[in-house]
Amino acid sequence: MKKLIKNNLQEIRSSTNITQEELAQKVDVSIQTIQSIEKGKYKPSDSLALNIANSLNKEVSDIFS
Repeated sequence: MKKLIKNNLQEIRSSTNITQEELAQKVDVSIQTIQSIEKGKYKPSDSLALNIANSLNKEVSDIFS
């Protein structure tokens, strides 16, 4: 059984009124990548995690545990 990766991306993204598509465009990945990260099925690289955090004006540790 695969371990899901815990994160708060969906909650934080929703609270900032940014769609999955908008975030995907900002960080230059597919919408499927954002969906997989939100579902905990995909662990982003350190650079992608940093880009996501910067796009949401958050710290990486606020989103990913």
